[in-house]
Amino acid sequence: MSNVVSVKRFKQFPQLMWILLFGSFITRGSYYMVWPFLAVMLYEKFALSATHVGLILSSAAVIAVLVSFVGSALSDRIGRHQLMYASGILYIISFSLLAQVSTIAGYALVITLCSIATALWRPLTSALIGDIIDDKATRELAMQSLYFVVNVGCAVGPMLGLWMGLTGEQSSFYITAVAFAFLLALLWWGFHQHSKIEKIEPVIAKVTENNEDTASLATQSQSQPSSKTKVKGKRQAAAGNQIIKVLIADKLLQCLIFANILCMFIYAQMDSSLIQYLTRAKVPDVLELISAMIFTNALVIISTQFLLLKLMANLSLISRIQIGLVLLMCSQIWLAVNPLTLFWGWIGAIVVMSLAETILFPTMNVHIDRLAPDHLRGAYFGAASFYEFGYAIAPLGGGIILDNLGGPWLFFIAAALTLIVMYLYSILDKMPRPDFVELDKLKEQGI
Repeated sequence: MSNVVSVKRFKQFPQLMWILLFGSFITRGSYYMVWPFLAVMLYEKFALSATHVGLILSSAAVIAVLVSFVGSALSDRIGRHQLMYASGILYIISFSLLAQVSTIAGYALVITLCSIATALWRPLTSALIGDIIDDKATRELAMQSLYFVVNVGCAVGPMLGLWMGLTGEQSSFYITAVAFAFLLALLWWGFHQHSKIEKIEPVIAKVTENNEDTASLATQSQSQPSSKTKVKGKRQAAAGNQIIKVLIADKLLQCLIFANILCMFIYAQMDSSLIQYLTRAKVPDVLELISAMIFTNALVIISTQFLLLKLMANLSLISRIQIGLVLLMCSQIWLAVNPLTLFWGWIGAIVVMSLAETILFPTMNVHIDRLAPDHLRGAYFGAASFYEFGYAIAPLGGGIILDNLGGPWLFFIAAALTLIVMYLYSILDKMPRPDFVELDKLKEQGI
């Protein structure tokens, strides 16, 4: 029965949602052909220390997070379309430049542009899903589906890049630029079609009302906004000062952001510090090992995501997240004790970490979607992009620990941080929140 319901919900996806899914697949696939090997390129080209590589990546990511918050909140006022086009164009420009730069300063600047584009794109996509799908269950399935296809792209990308001999090649950044150009063309067409449908729907509704031949109902419908109009009205942008006041008053959101900053710091060690650790330790066949880890990560996610979703359907979001955090902690301990030359030991640790990610990441998005009022969805997803501070400081923090304490200590510290995250999630329900009903009333009165 649940399978039938899922199929019905998939059929409820608007055309624009399918474009987002396909576009996410091709862009993530091309992105992961090259981006994970950036730290290796910097080390091999310029012989930079782990701390210096981390400083370049972290500085770019911190700037990107700040831009992302402002951009996502602004999208509630000027629309997702324009900002998505802008971030897509920035992707194309920055990845094209990344294929050509030859100096440390050039890399630092262009990596920053790439990071800004990525940080803008992700929350805008999540907020757009909320805009185009009203039904809560269908919207959550759409977010799970987006996460699924992103990881299919992550699985295909590095292995395809390795097979084509593109791994570690600077010129391969052009592939990502072309993929985003294609996605922008698809989005332009999708937005155009979606706007046509939105214009036709009120006409159909009006014809239906006339056919009912009930004058009183017709009069009532003209004087009162439809449910769809009400939803759109809620989604009108709040004033900037109101957004800041709401976010400051929402202590639950602040606690959640801090917990997830730590969570992202832990997880991001795989993308930056682990790769640096393996490269500098002269692990045999390091590029093949890195590709295999990325492939394993994505393969585990795409093969277990919907199974785990079904198994945990009766658990609360917080319970699911706590289970994911236990697995994340176990993976960090495994990484800390694994012998350098034990290839399958690294793969095993990544399997456990991937199971944790499968539970944690889509659940985080669903959690924010449930917390966010409709008219502040962009602002809340923008605030959630502060999670990326954890991802941003991970290369620098991990690099400092690597240079001073070594790889095992890095992962033991990450395991200890997981315990702090588990505690913060356990106290979330005790955190105060704003009265959104009262805020809506004040907004209607123009206060």
